[in-house]
Amino acid sequence: MTDSPVLPPSSLRLTIDRGALAANWQALNALSVGGRAGAAVKADCYGLGVDACVPVLRDAGCETFFVAHWSEVAAVIAHVPPAQVAVLHGVLNDADCAYAKATGAMPVINSLDQAMLWTANDGGRCHLMVDTGINRLGIAVGDANDPQIAALDVDILMSHLACADEDSPMNARQLAALRAVASAVPHQRLSLANSAGIGLGSDYAFDLTRPGLALYGGAPRAELSGLIRPVTQVEAAILQTRTLSAGDSVGYNAAFTAPSPMRVGTVSMGYADGFLRSRGSGNALHHGGRRLPILGKVSMDMVVVDLTAAPELAAGEWLQVPWNIADAAQQNSLSPYEMLTVIGRRLRGG
Repeated sequence: MTDSPVLPPSSLRLTIDRGALAANWQALNALSVGGRAGAAVKADCYGLGVDACVPVLRDAGCETFFVAHWSEVAAVIAHVPPAQVAVLHGVLNDADCAYAKATGAMPVINSLDQAMLWTANDGGRCHLMVDTGINRLGIAVGDANDPQIAALDVDILMSHLACADEDSPMNARQLAALRAVASAVPHQRLSLANSAGIGLGSDYAFDLTRPGLALYGGAPRAELSGLIRPVTQVEAAILQTRTLSAGDSVGYNAAFTAPSPMRVGTVSMGYADGFLRSRGSGNALHHGGRRLPILGKVSMDMVVVDLTAAPELAAGEWLQVPWNIADAAQQNSLSPYEMLTVIGRRLRGG
């Protein structure tokens, strides 16, 4: 036994097209007329990995990065200056304030209580979220003139669109509400548009847009179709092949029964890797353009496919796993956000 055994190659592959990621940010930045695009890098860059994605976005020209939790800050500031990192959940206690000041990352203040807490801790510059209708986080529009808000040194004044992926009258109402607050709250930069909001046009861009999904290959509005490139490619290896007899069943609960003799393959991909059971029924893996239907239920670590269209395939050969988040036909009940953020650690490390 050696002191440092060599880890064998994984039976899973997640390939990130860094050129496509950079191109997506540049396209979104160009659409952010009058302003610049930032980047939502929360949830480990939507499941694709901070270490893989943040340097690409930084080198493409991005200068403002958004995370949700303070626990996400350290990984991001390993690649960019701390002042470029905004924490969307704000500060809930003195420990949050101390960590913000120690790292240099800036909180997004979301309430009068958070404003009071930040000021009491001599927090300094911050960002401010205004709730213009989504009713998640943010101060009420009517609180814009409160003394606690006036005491803040606000860099980015922002709000978040609720229906930007639809042609909803709520978009214009939120736009008008943010403009009204902007006249009451001193700030350096104004921000409203997420990925879909960028597709609504230049009125929504202001100084800074905050794309997330579109960076990683999603096109939440038709205006972005054709501009956004796929970023991820997923492959999984065949572990074993076998020939079923008529009447043999596959997987848990015998959900599939072979109507006749057929060749099948067991593949190293399961719900622990982010290929959830809801994506099994009616879907398929692929090899060289050939469709290999999924048989039975998706297991934690494996899925079984029909090899009728590719009977020559053997253990060790690679299949393409559908992970194009812009293709609704292979998502079943999952949203593109879920397809990215549920990616398992084994697949990310493969």
